[in-house]
Amino acid sequence: MRVPFLDLAAQLETTRPRVERAIRDIVDSGRYIGGPAVEGFERAMAGRLGVAHAVGMSSGTDALLATLTGLGIGPGDVVVTTPYSFFATVGAILRVGARPAFVDIDRRTYTLDPARLDAWFERETVLREQVRAVVPVHLFGQYADMAPIRRTAGSHGAAVVEDAAQALGARYPREPGDPPPTAASGSATASCYSFYPTKNLGAMGDAGLVATDSPALAASLRRLRNHGADAGYRHLTVGGNFRLDALQAAILSAKLPYLDAWIEQRRARAAYYDEHLSVEGVEPPAAAWGRDHHAYHQYVIRVPARRDELRTYLAARQIETMVYYPVPLHLQPCVGSLGHAEGDFPESEAAAARTLALPIYPELTAAMQDRVIEAISTFYSGSA
Repeated sequence: MRVPFLDLAAQLETTRPRVERAIRDIVDSGRYIGGPAVEGFERAMAGRLGVAHAVGMSSGTDALLATLTGLGIGPGDVVVTTPYSFFATVGAILRVGARPAFVDIDRRTYTLDPARLDAWFERETVLREQVRAVVPVHLFGQYADMAPIRRTAGSHGAAVVEDAAQALGARYPREPGDPPPTAASGSATASCYSFYPTKNLGAMGDAGLVATDSPALAASLRRLRNHGADAGYRHLTVGGNFRLDALQAAILSAKLPYLDAWIEQRRARAAYYDEHLSVEGVEPPAAAWGRDHHAYHQYVIRVPARRDELRTYLAARQIETMVYYPVPLHLQPCVGSLGHAEGDFPESEAAAARTLALPIYPELTAAMQDRVIEAISTFYSGSA
């Protein structure tokens, strides 16, 4: 039995009538850029996320880039983030001309460690004066510990820009006095989402969105996504072509009613792995705020050793897996000028070396999961 890492064709069988109707409506409308489809999706997302403004973008990467630009972040500024994330997180910082500063992750959640963030601000007496933003990453579908991160960033006058590309449907616990939960964890400056096809809510191409309660930032983002123009050909600043296509907005709107059920199914698949994958030394992903707060974009285990051998063994049995992310950001060649070396961020490096993402999606069957579990058990039992 083949176990694909993800099966988008199976998902399409569920959504096909709505998706095909949405595509036909856009084709027939002649409105392919902007228009009612984009505006309707933005309203739906703003309502779902509990924010005043949702601004559609061409990708999650461009959502980050436009947000940092809209906040006026550029050369001479420092943005603090994690070294364990997809490259877009640091790429957006570099593209606006700012300097990334890395803080290691929490071992259990793989997200920005609040204690290490505090220690960084205490230690870096020069760089901390240049910090304009902190970018926590809600990795694999789980929120970073936002309450202390917000407090630390706020005490240093830094904006909080959440990289929530993998976290649609996740939640963070409320504290007494918090406002209602929103896309921005209650009080972040902005949250940036991706609708890449493999995401929990995926387009049929690239798409993204920025959620914010700031009317000024939202207005800036709407200009920036259209080459910095406010009306006609009057350009107030230099932006880019970061517009969300009407076709992708319509497809996402067609899929949106299924999202809650899909996430519950992902949680059920995660619970099945948690219960049945019992191999000494193999650690399941932590659900720091409870499984009902985790969106399980990925199910990432930590293995005791021989991660790459395990992956090869599984592939030979037609079980697909993925490694996120084999090279931490501080060791990427294009950031060599920052002077980092192996050993600087040990938790991120350990995660890069010892984690493996297993198949998890609504259409994954128990029989498929049993095959994955049996193969991992056999590999580590010495029977392989």
